[in-house]
Amino acid sequence: MPRVTTQNFFPASVLAVQNAQLQEALRRAGSGFDGARREAIEEVGQGSWDKWREEARQIKVHTLEHLDYYLELLAENVERAGGHVHFAKDAAQANAIVAELATSRRVKVAVKSKSMVSEELNLNEVLEENGVDVYETDLGEYIIQLAGETPSHLVAPALHKTKEEVAQLLHQKLGVPLTDDIEAMARVARDVLRDKFFQADLGISGANFLVAETGTLVIITNEGNGRLCTSAPPIHIGITGMEKVIPSLQDLAVFLRLLPRSATGQPLTSYVSMVSGPRRDGDEDGPEEFHLVLVDNGRSRLLADPDLRESLNCIRCGACLNICPVYQKVGGHAYGWVYPGPIGAVISPTLVGLKQAKDLPFASSLCGACREVCPVKINIPRMLLHQRHLLSESPDPAERSVTLSESLLARLFTIVMSKPTLLAAARKLVRLLARPWARNGTVRRAPLPPASRWTHQRDLPALPTRSFRDLWKQDLASSDRVTDGRDSDSGVSPTGSSEDPSPNRSEDG
Repeated sequence: MPRVTTQNFFPASVLAVQNAQLQEALRRAGSGFDGARREAIEEVGQGSWDKWREEARQIKVHTLEHLDYYLELLAENVERAGGHVHFAKDAAQANAIVAELATSRRVKVAVKSKSMVSEELNLNEVLEENGVDVYETDLGEYIIQLAGETPSHLVAPALHKTKEEVAQLLHQKLGVPLTDDIEAMARVARDVLRDKFFQADLGISGANFLVAETGTLVIITNEGNGRLCTSAPPIHIGITGMEKVIPSLQDLAVFLRLLPRSATGQPLTSYVSMVSGPRRDGDEDGPEEFHLVLVDNGRSRLLADPDLRESLNCIRCGACLNICPVYQKVGGHAYGWVYPGPIGAVISPTLVGLKQAKDLPFASSLCGACREVCPVKINIPRMLLHQRHLLSESPDPAERSVTLSESLLARLFTIVMSKPTLLAAARKLVRLLARPWARNGTVRRAPLPPASRWTHQRDLPALPTRSFRDLWKQDLASSDRVTDGRDSDSGVSPTGSSEDPSPNRSEDG
């Protein structure tokens, strides 16, 4: 697996917020993607959109409930079409399968179409250690490969790069002249990669969906690189998570409506490639061998957890990243692993270890925007709250990350809040201690933690002179002093009758 730095989320976030260039890139990309998504929904109508979302959610729920059946059906149909299926329980096993296929076939050059799972496994490095030259063929992935970086977005992996940075990178790595013409830069990458497609001994792709009834691997792209990766080289390896399976081609039609509109605002992407096994007699192109590697790598833990299972519904559209106020400020690299944003804050702690990624469930304002835009209606805020609960109160000591001081503080808080006399005394003490730093009812800089951590970023209201209990008592006392036993505002006596019982009384009189 690639290096995991999820434990550094907070310091990485501070650096990201201070990076003006990154902030501008995030602002442009986020507003652009989400604006296009909204326009696409308006074109089809909210009613149709909501219907598709519910259909997609039901399909995913049904499939996950019967995942063993659909995986077996998928494997049978892939093999019936002449392909081979490999199940990998973890990253090491998945990498070993691909490495063995590459070495036994004497592969020297491999081309890849964007695959988040291969990033999760750190597959490129494994292949390079086995003497294989690996080339990413998605333009964004190719840029960050040249830069030696990891993706920062599920759909736009080089979102954090400006065109000036890309021009400098191409100049340094490929020796081409500096230019600020985006089309010219894209042409440079196209010319380099076009040769690699026809030199390659191996094509590697991810999968957006796997259709069980036909054994079909489905790839959605805008650049055509996915089609070349799967058809030009003599060997094609599809590698993806086991949760990508769906029952039928009819179900696929629902997701093809949702995914492009949610990701980029397009009614349909430029290329929808559907691969069902290797080349057959009479086919003009296609690989001689087709292998499908289905990866678990912690997904079975998500599947077994009823509180987190729906995270496997994710179709990796990136809509939750484009709307999330936290991602829009810190970008993808701050999350410290392959999957950023709200959905990454849910799945990464399970896949890499909850204690290793204990800050990610708190990387959310819980505003609920991610849930509203999700095309398959994943309730991300609920799952983040569940993980926060596990971090503080899980019966499993391996999951809890509460320190002794935090535990003692929580117990002290419980004792004080449960005893009115202690609460009143504590309130007076805190108000007395805060008095030197209170100005106009606000504490702008507290001297000691935990209050100092709060006031480092925001103001803290000073405690008022009267407590809620005092106000409550005063209101109760005043409500008892009602003259003549009558509510003067309503004009109604304690018996409920009005002052004028006449049936002829008019509405306005």
